[in-house]
Amino acid sequence: MKTKIFIFTLLVMLLFTTTTLAAKPIITADQQYFDINTGLYVLNGNVYIEVKNRIITADQAKVNMGSLEVWGSGGITVKQEDILFTADNVYVYGTQDRAIVEGNVNFSRISVNVTANRVDYNWRDKIATFSGNVQVVQNGKSWCTDTVKYNIVADTFL
Repeated sequence: MKTKIFIFTLLVMLLFTTTTLAAKPIITADQQYFDINTGLYVLNGNVYIEVKNRIITADQAKVNMGSLEVWGSGGITVKQEDILFTADNVYVYGTQDRAIVEGNVNFSRISVNVTANRVDYNWRDKIATFSGNVQVVQNGKSWCTDTVKYNIVADTFL
């Protein structure tokens, strides 16, 4: 039975290889293995995941190569060009180009610094929705709110 599951898993992985290779992900970690029961790659220590021009680092993570989902925790950074989020946890919906970054979220740019409990970021429209104890410092002025949307391309709050 385990042999059949293993062969089935390999066939599924082969089926998704073209999708995965199109994005050419780079994944490294101190320790990594494939959990045949969950179908996830389990990564521990100095996790580095790069897909397109997006980079995620973490202390530990799990990755589903078929759906390009990532669950990461500990020392999270989510980076793309000059966009950088740091936090405690991340969940990436790869096929939707969306990430939820949670726990001690910090976002910094030259003229803006935002801290919050959570940010929902969409790579397609470049809108970051911050929520929970949001504190914004922009051009030397600070203010607080429960939620705020920020257009990263226009560098403006909505």
